[in-house]
Amino acid sequence: MKVVVTGSTGLIGSALVANLRGEGHEVRRLVRHIPRANDERQWFPSSGELDPEAVDGFDAVVHLAGAGIGDHRWTDGYKQQIRDSRVQGTTAVATAIASATNRPRVLVSGSAVGYYGDTGDDAADERSPSGNGFLPAVVRDWEAAASPARDAGARVVTIRTGLVLSADGGLLGPLLPLFRLGLGGRLGSGKQWMSWISIADHIAAVRFLIGHDDVSGAVNLTAPEPVRNKDFTKALARAVHRPAIAIVPSPALRVALGGFADEGALVSQRVLPTRLEDAGFTFTFVDIDAALRALVD
Repeated sequence: MKVVVTGSTGLIGSALVANLRGEGHEVRRLVRHIPRANDERQWFPSSGELDPEAVDGFDAVVHLAGAGIGDHRWTDGYKQQIRDSRVQGTTAVATAIASATNRPRVLVSGSAVGYYGDTGDDAADERSPSGNGFLPAVVRDWEAAASPARDAGARVVTIRTGLVLSADGGLLGPLLPLFRLGLGGRLGSGKQWMSWISIADHIAAVRFLIGHDDVSGAVNLTAPEPVRNKDFTKALARAVHRPAIAIVPSPALRVALGGFADEGALVSQRVLPTRLEDAGFTFTFVDIDAALRALVD
C-alpha cells in the first residue's frame, strides 16, 4: 500500500508512519520545509498550494497537519492560526486529490471531538449535533474543507479524535512528570468527562478505516468508556504509584490558558465511538487503568 501522510512529525503522524513502514508499506511525507529525504515532498498549506503530483498514484492520504490546540495560549491571533492551518491545509489536500490523474481512493482527514462542544453528562456520537463556540465552528469548517475530494469521487473519512494517550507526548507529556513527583491533581471540579484513546488504538483505527471501503463521513476516535477528570487523575496516580491530591482551580486555568480553559481543559465531552464499533473495530484498551499502566510501564 502507498500512503501520503501530512503532519508526519506530530505525535500521531510519527507513530502512523512508523507503523506503516514497519509493515512494509510505502510512505510519502508532505513537509513545509525544503525536502531533506527521498520520501519528502514540499507543500505550502498556508497558501493552499499542493501539486497534485504529490498524491498521484497513491492509495490513500492521511491528513493530520494543523497548529496545536493546547500548547499555546489562545490569543485572537493564535485562534486564527488554529483555524487557518486546518481549513487551508485540508482544502489544499482535498483539491490536489481531486485534480490528480490517478487519485487516491481514500482521504482520512483529521478532525476532533471539539465538534460536539460541551456535552455535559450527555453521551454524544456521530448522530449528535454540533455544539457552540470557537472549536465547534472550526471543526465544521475543517470537515467541510474536504469536500473537493469527496465531490471528485474519493471516499472521505473525517476522524473526530479525542484526547490521545501516549508516553511520547500529547496530554501525558506535561502530566507524567508532575504525577511522578506526586504533584498531580484534578482540573477544576474534576466532574468533566474526558473522551480519550490510546495511541495504539488510534493508529489501528486509522489503518482500519483506510481498508474499509464501506465507511465514510465522520467517525469518532475515542475509547468506548470515557472517564471523568477526577477518575482519570486517580488512575494516572495509581499507574505511577503516587498520590494526587492537588487541585488546579478553574479561575487559575482561565488565567493561564485563556479561551482554551473553557473549550479544552474544563469542557465536558462524553463522546462514544459508535460508528467505529458498528464497523467491527476492536479496541485494545477500553479501561483507563489498563491503558495508563501500559503506557507508564
